Amino acid sequence: MANEDCIFCKIINGEIPADFLFEDDRQIVFKDINPLAPIHLLLVPKKHIRSINDLENSDQAIISDLIMRAKSMAEKMSVDKSGYRLFFNVEKGGGQEVFHLHLHLIGGWD
Repeated sequence: MANEDCIFCKIINGEIPADFLFEDDRQIVFKDINPLAPIHLLLVPKKHIRSINDLENSDQAIISDLIMRAKSMAEKMSVDKSGYRLFFNVEKGGGQEVFHLHLHLIGGWD
């Protein structure tokens, strides 16, 4: 269920434009507008989940899908061999700024 105040829900619903690098019925992938690295992708489930702390047992497939998609996106972006980092920011104290679960993929350094 979408959250009407959530920027990622608005992106998913087409209310805010984003350059999708991947989309299926469960998730989207797009470039971060404030990148921390030469490659900085956001992998976002279409289901609105506020943070890691709000995951339920029934959401296990969502996390698995995000990680497996990150692996394939790293290959697509040609950082799979040179290396990349995957991370979730959890809650404000953990650096989370958008309260819709998302996985960061960063890499591309020389």
